[in-house]
Amino acid sequence: MTVKVLLVAGARPNFMKVAPVIAALEGAAHECTFVHTGQHYDAVMSDAFIRDLGLRAPDYHLGVGSGSHALQTARIMEAFEPVVVAERPDWVVVVGDVNSTLACALVASKLAQETGCRIAHVEAGLRSNDWLMPEEINRVLTDRLSDLLLTPSRDALANLTREGIDSSRVVFVGNVMIDSLLRMLPQARGRGRGTGTGGHQGLNGGPYAIATLHRPSNVDDRESLTVILSALADLSADLSVVLPLHPRTRARIDSFGLEGLLAPLVATPPLGYMDMLALQADAEIVITDSGGMQEESTVLGVPCVTLRRTTERPVTVSQGTNRLAPWPLTRDGIVRTALDARRSGRVEIGARAPEGWDGHASERIVTALEKASATTERK
Repeated sequence: MTVKVLLVAGARPNFMKVAPVIAALEGAAHECTFVHTGQHYDAVMSDAFIRDLGLRAPDYHLGVGSGSHALQTARIMEAFEPVVVAERPDWVVVVGDVNSTLACALVASKLAQETGCRIAHVEAGLRSNDWLMPEEINRVLTDRLSDLLLTPSRDALANLTREGIDSSRVVFVGNVMIDSLLRMLPQARGRGRGTGTGGHQGLNGGPYAIATLHRPSNVDDRESLTVILSALADLSADLSVVLPLHPRTRARIDSFGLEGLLAPLVATPPLGYMDMLALQADAEIVITDSGGMQEESTVLGVPCVTLRRTTERPVTVSQGTNRLAPWPLTRDGIVRTALDARRSGRVEIGARAPEGWDGHASERIVTALEKASATTERK
């Protein structure tokens, strides 16, 4: 049975997840239409990731661009609706927890009776239990709309069960983002410090930390951003701190007049997937508010400090190399946690990888879609 899939990506974290799924679907002779909503629209935030991952050009590029949550979600829905009507897929597959994820799930749900499509959510069941996070709203509502919930870790099932979702709709597949990491890691490391970002940024083979910041709770408040940048500056006394600047973070630093706090750091423009992976792989420590980097560092065996009150990926704390900085964030708290994490040291790649974080999640996703397609029952 050939399955017709409409696979959606919109923001940078999505591309590492859809690349292996497209390859697995096409390898199994299924029909896959790739839709890029354009939620991340500049060359580094999307095009560089598509290029690095070897993704084919999207069949549809909706070009929605930036905007408020409401405006962006509405634009995606408006642009995606005619695609679903024209393609009439068996499945609309959405990944992650960005605005594109929820917007496309809403459209598919409203068109389900007309088109016969069903919704599958890759990375279902993750919960931070923090409703101040827009992503938490996207996660919960997308799961409620989905016919097939494909979970990355075993703890996700308990979250979904508490919300009344029938376990028959839930399939554990593992973490598909790790499929991309394990496939691309040898090539990324082959770039080496001498030829990659590290070399020309003056790291010169010395120890370094890689840090990323982008969440509104951290960067939209002047005091919070000052605390974090000051802590990174303190850490730079012992090791270089590489800080690729997300466009949102760069804009807030400029508007708050915090440029001087970047002086001790190795601040760079946004980096593509391969450069980020190469830097993470050889770092002594990762300091981040990114969900994806919590997962990647766990598999890479690199100590990670997460600058958030909660995480929707608790398995990276209980089983992996991740730890949460004390909340509310303080300069001293961040520094102490980072130094403790550094002293804990790296572990062998994959040594603390949770179950299913093995490079084969995409194959299990395809199998789950095939089995679900054999039934006609909707949620």
